[in-house]
Order: sequence, then structure tokens, then C-alpha cells
Amino acid sequence: MDVYTAIRSRRTVRDYKPDPIPQDLLKKILQCARWSPSSSNTQKWYFIAIQDRDVLAKLGGICKQGPFVGTAPLAIAVVMDDAPRPQLDAGRALQNMELMAWSEGVGMCFVGVRDDDQVVAVKELLNIPEKMDLITILAFGYRADIPKPAGTPRRSFEEIIHWDKFGETTQPA
Repeated sequence: MDVYTAIRSRRTVRDYKPDPIPQDLLKKILQCARWSPSSSNTQKWYFIAIQDRDVLAKLGGICKQGPFVGTAPLAIAVVMDDAPRPQLDAGRALQNMELMAWSEGVGMCFVGVRDDDQVVAVKELLNIPEKMDLITILAFGYRADIPKPAGTPRRSFEEIIHWDKFGETTQPA
């Protein structure tokens, strides 16, 4: 699947088949994270690939915003260490992972870990040093056969694109 098609067709997936993600695909996903751009090329990220069913189930119990991580065959925790722009750099890496996975038929959803108690519990479970920032946990898996509506509504191109200055919605000739 080409990049444009992957971006246009990508859907958030929260219901997964139990089928494991092949190791060669997992390595591609992780390589795509590693190849992501970062602020001043600092590469201050770490990725924890989690496939252990017991650990995934515990994460599902901790992550109140994303209990579905407990049923996913794979989760990847994104951790930053003293990054100048941790959210931006992590977002770039997770987008690369998402598009690589989607292009191979694997869906994902990021899990917000917002509550301090949840962050502490996840860090303890995954042995993440206290000084590091847990950005998110990404659940990955093949989409379960649960019917979903087609497409995701988007605002129109003309409504959100401005040319040269905000408020200029007609493209110059």
C-alpha cells in the first residue's frame, strides 16, 4: 500500500484478533520508529515492545483510557529521556509505526496514560526509570471482525486550508 492510501484509509482499531504480530513485521514497525525525525536529531526515545499476555492484561487493568490494550497481541510503550520536545518527537515516531503497521493490515490505537497513579503503575510494571517520560502505550493487532462504519468524517479542505495568510481561503493563481 502506498503512503497516501495508508494515510487516507487508516482507522483507529480497538478490537483485536488474538493473532500474534509476525516478528519480521514487529521489527519493521520498530525500525520505522527508530528512523523517525527528532528535534536536532537527539533521538531521545525508547520503545518497549510488549507481547507477554500477562503483562498486556495488567496494562489493560491499569490503563483506564484504554483497557483494550489488555486484549491486544502487542503493545509498544513510548518513553522519552530528557528530550527537548518529547511530545512532538514521540508523535512523529508513533505516526511512523502506525502507518507501517496499517500498510501491512495491522491496526493500532494509542492509550492515554494521564493519571499520575497510572503512570507510576505502568512505569513500575515495565521497569521504566522514574526520570523518564512515559508518553503513551500503543496497542497493535489485526482488526477483529466487528463491523465498523466506513470512513471517518473530516472537515472540508476549503474549510481548513489558508493560503499565504490566515483567512485567505482561495489559492492564488
